[in-house]
Amino acid sequence: MRSVNIPVRVYWEDTDAGGIVYHASYIRFMERARSEWLRACGIDQGALRDQERIQFAVVDMQIAWKRAARHDDLLNVSSELLEIRGASFTFLQQVRRGDELMVEARVRAAAIDADSLKPRRLSPALLEQLGA
Repeated sequence: MRSVNIPVRVYWEDTDAGGIVYHASYIRFMERARSEWLRACGIDQGALRDQERIQFAVVDMQIAWKRAARHDDLLNVSSELLEIRGASFTFLQQVRRGDELMVEARVRAAAIDADSLKPRRLSPALLEQLGA
Protein backbone atom coordinates (compact mmCIF):
# COMPACT_ATOMS: atom_id res chain seq x y z
CA MET A 1 0.00 0.00 0.00
CA ARG A 2 1.24 3.45 -0.87
CA SER A 3 2.04 6.09 1.67
CA VAL A 4 2.87 9.77 1.32
CA ASN A 5 4.65 12.11 3.71
CA ILE A 6 4.56 15.89 3.49
CA PRO A 7 6.31 18.54 5.58
CA VAL A 8 4.11 21.18 7.22
CA ARG A 9 5.43 24.27 9.00
CA VAL A 10 3.19 25.60 11.78
CA TYR A 11 2.28 29.25 11.24
CA TRP A 12 0.51 31.69 13.58
CA GLU A 13 -2.75 31.12 11.68
CA ASP A 14 -2.58 27.43 12.74
CA THR A 15 -2.42 28.21 16.46
CA ASP A 16 -4.54 29.49 19.30
CA ALA A 17 -3.68 32.59 21.34
CA GLY A 18 -1.06 30.62 23.27
CA GLY A 19 0.84 29.51 20.18
CA ILE A 20 -0.41 25.91 20.45
CA VAL A 21 -1.70 24.26 17.27
CA TYR A 22 -5.49 24.50 17.23
CA HIS A 23 -7.10 21.05 16.99
CA ALA A 24 -8.85 21.73 13.66
CA SER A 25 -5.51 22.70 12.07
CA TYR A 26 -4.36 19.08 12.29
CA ILE A 27 -7.42 18.09 10.24
CA ARG A 28 -6.38 20.58 7.54
CA PHE A 29 -2.82 19.22 7.59
CA MET A 30 -4.14 15.68 7.12
CA GLU A 31 -6.42 16.81 4.28
CA ARG A 32 -3.37 18.16 2.46
CA ALA A 33 -1.55 14.84 2.90
CA ARG A 34 -4.53 12.86 1.56
CA SER A 35 -4.69 15.21 -1.43
CA GLU A 36 -0.97 14.63 -2.06
CA TRP A 37 -1.56 10.88 -1.76
CA LEU A 38 -4.21 11.10 -4.50
CA ARG A 39 -1.83 13.21 -6.60
CA ALA A 40 0.89 10.55 -6.15
CA CYS A 41 -1.61 8.02 -7.53
CA GLY A 42 -2.00 10.21 -10.62
CA ILE A 43 -5.43 11.51 -9.67
CA ASP A 44 -6.30 15.13 -10.40
CA GLN A 45 -9.30 15.79 -8.15
CA GLY A 46 -10.51 18.76 -10.20
CA ALA A 47 -10.42 16.77 -13.44
CA LEU A 48 -12.10 13.80 -11.74
CA ARG A 49 -14.93 16.06 -10.61
CA ASP A 50 -15.27 17.82 -13.96
CA GLN A 51 -14.90 14.80 -16.25
CA GLU A 52 -16.31 11.87 -14.27
CA ARG A 53 -18.50 13.80 -11.78
CA ILE A 54 -16.82 12.10 -8.78
CA GLN A 55 -15.64 13.80 -5.60
CA PHE A 56 -14.33 12.47 -2.31
CA ALA A 57 -15.75 13.33 1.10
CA VAL A 58 -14.61 12.34 4.59
CA VAL A 59 -17.37 10.25 6.15
CA ASP A 60 -15.65 9.03 9.30
CA MET A 61 -12.64 10.12 11.35
CA GLN A 62 -11.29 8.67 14.57
CA ILE A 63 -8.59 10.93 15.92
CA ALA A 64 -6.30 10.92 18.93
CA TRP A 65 -4.32 13.99 19.93
CA LYS A 66 -1.19 12.74 21.70
CA ARG A 67 1.00 15.83 22.08
CA ALA A 68 0.76 19.52 21.33
CA ALA A 69 2.67 21.15 18.51
CA ARG A 70 3.62 24.83 18.64
CA HIS A 71 4.16 27.80 16.39
CA ASP A 72 7.11 27.32 13.99
CA ASP A 73 7.35 23.54 14.53
CA LEU A 74 8.16 21.55 11.41
CA LEU A 75 5.79 18.59 11.24
CA ASN A 76 5.67 15.54 9.01
CA VAL A 77 2.17 14.44 7.98
CA SER A 78 1.71 10.95 6.55
CA SER A 79 -1.13 9.20 4.76
CA GLU A 80 -1.06 5.44 4.43
CA LEU A 81 -3.80 3.57 2.62
CA LEU A 82 -5.23 0.79 4.78
CA GLU A 83 -8.25 -0.41 2.83
CA ILE A 84 -10.21 0.17 -0.36
CA ARG A 85 -13.84 -0.86 -0.68
CA GLY A 86 -16.36 -0.36 -3.49
CA ALA A 87 -17.08 3.30 -2.77
CA SER A 88 -14.64 4.22 0.01
CA PHE A 89 -11.09 4.00 1.22
CA THR A 90 -9.51 4.21 4.67
CA PHE A 91 -6.23 5.86 5.66
CA LEU A 92 -4.01 5.80 8.70
CA GLN A 93 -2.70 9.33 9.14
CA GLN A 94 -0.04 10.52 11.51
CA VAL A 95 1.40 13.91 12.36
CA ARG A 96 4.92 13.78 13.78
CA ARG A 97 7.50 16.24 15.01
CA GLY A 98 10.70 14.33 14.35
CA ASP A 99 10.11 10.89 15.85
CA GLU A 100 7.45 12.16 18.26
CA LEU A 101 3.85 11.22 17.40
CA MET A 102 1.59 14.24 17.83
CA VAL A 103 -1.71 13.09 16.27
CA GLU A 104 -2.99 9.83 14.82
CA ALA A 105 -6.21 9.32 12.89
CA ARG A 106 -8.12 6.72 10.93
CA VAL A 107 -9.95 8.47 8.13
CA ARG A 108 -12.54 6.99 5.77
CA ALA A 109 -13.30 8.90 2.57
CA ALA A 110 -16.15 8.01 0.25
CA ALA A 111 -16.62 8.60 -3.45
CA ILE A 112 -19.73 10.66 -4.08
CA ASP A 113 -21.53 11.85 -7.17
CA ALA A 114 -20.59 15.51 -7.70
CA ASP A 115 -24.17 16.44 -8.58
CA SER A 116 -26.35 14.40 -6.20
CA LEU A 117 -23.73 14.07 -3.40
CA LYS A 118 -24.80 10.43 -3.01
CA PRO A 119 -22.30 7.57 -2.62
CA ARG A 120 -20.92 6.24 -5.88
CA ARG A 121 -18.89 3.13 -6.56
CA LEU A 122 -15.36 3.56 -7.82
CA SER A 123 -14.77 2.41 -11.38
CA PRO A 124 -12.37 -0.50 -11.97
CA ALA A 125 -9.92 1.94 -13.60
CA LEU A 126 -10.03 4.27 -10.62
CA LEU A 127 -9.66 1.36 -8.18
CA GLU A 128 -6.55 0.28 -10.09
CA GLN A 129 -5.15 3.81 -9.94
CA LEU A 130 -5.72 3.85 -6.18
CA GLY A 131 -3.76 0.64 -5.82
CA ALA A 132 -6.55 -1.88 -5.27
